[in-house]
Amino acid sequence: MTPVHTRYLSLSTSQAAGVRDIPKARTVLLASPTSKDLDEQELDAELIPEDHINIVLTSRAAEQLRTIAARESNPHAALRIAVESGGCHGYQYKLHLATERAPDSYHFTHPDVRPSNLYIDAVSLPMVNGSTIDYATELIGSSFRVTANPQAKGGCGCGISWEMKD
Repeated sequence: MTPVHTRYLSLSTSQAAGVRDIPKARTVLLASPTSKDLDEQELDAELIPEDHINIVLTSRAAEQLRTIAARESNPHAALRIAVESGGCHGYQYKLHLATERAPDSYHFTHPDVRPSNLYIDAVSLPMVNGSTIDYATELIGSSFRVTANPQAKGGCGCGISWEMKD
């Protein structure tokens, strides 16, 4: 007997990362910027000690990143996350695909699914530290998302713009 697969779609809200999408092992930090890198880029950012960094890359997001790397025939292809001022609540996420790590970026990967590269610059990491990076599929489209950001409060309905906690 062939198993029947049922897929449920939500019309009103995106599905948050489910428990089974969160890897049992921690997301792996592969590379960090150095003080010299930040000085050369003239960035005013403090390096976060490795044991204070907590970014979760869901299995769903990692699988999508692996698919992108395969399609691009580039094992360094990645999702780059940056935080910029703007939007209706003060800050907004900028997510785009990258082909290589910049010297001022932290490089993360999923503990089991590889390649699944995630780059976050040294200025943005303190503002997203503790967040979950997920990939959501909805009727209107699919996208990577920053969810459960403990640094954020409030936000607009689009999920892109938000305020920093005091």
